Amino acid sequence: MFEEKFFKNRKASRVKLMSYGFSETLNGYKYSTAVMNGQFVLYVFVTGDGTVATKMIDTASDEEYTLHKIESSVGAYVGEVRAECESVLRDISEKCFDPDIFHGEQTLAVIEYVRERYGDEPEFLWEKFSDNAVWRRRDNRKWYGLILTIPRSKLGLISDEIVEVIDLRIKPEKTPQTVDNMRYFPGWHMNKKSWYTIILDGSVPTEEIFRRIDESYILAFK
Repeated sequence: MFEEKFFKNRKASRVKLMSYGFSETLNGYKYSTAVMNGQFVLYVFVTGDGTVATKMIDTASDEEYTLHKIESSVGAYVGEVRAECESVLRDISEKCFDPDIFHGEQTLAVIEYVRERYGDEPEFLWEKFSDNAVWRRRDNRKWYGLILTIPRSKLGLISDEIVEVIDLRIKPEKTPQTVDNMRYFPGWHMNKKSWYTIILDGSVPTEEIFRRIDESYILAFK
């Protein structure tokens, strides 16, 4: 579907939708805006489950225009219409939808802990790796944690199951006695002397992870 790529792994925020200019309907939310200097009106519909659909109406004929949704449609005009429509959808996605990447029970508990203790939200810094996020201290912008989605095999385990993991800082002198390749693993995609990885599957108690997040936060101050 034409609209799907802009809203993948994202969930609608009612507050943000209403602030943006959406109005509530029986089935969800509706927004309209003029495009192509008023030649068309673009209607954007968001259902209660977050599905997004659009309808482009030609103001002169009052008929629906759909060529911009067809990938094989080419030409300067249809390209311009498509670009304006995509610009609107991209803006709505960024301003009215929140990331919806992580779903594990322990992962969500960790995210909530960081939110309440430090007031930080996971930051999604890489478009190419949209299922990875970081936490940064507000005072010096240094990373103190990452949440990543990777196969278990990346940690040396015999499984391609996709899991959510957390990377945390550690004092280099503590790394050898901490990393056991069963519960604590060498830091994935980070300096393995000063970072380590925990799978967020309950193998390490949640309260223990909270404590280790606090330690990592302090280490990021230096």
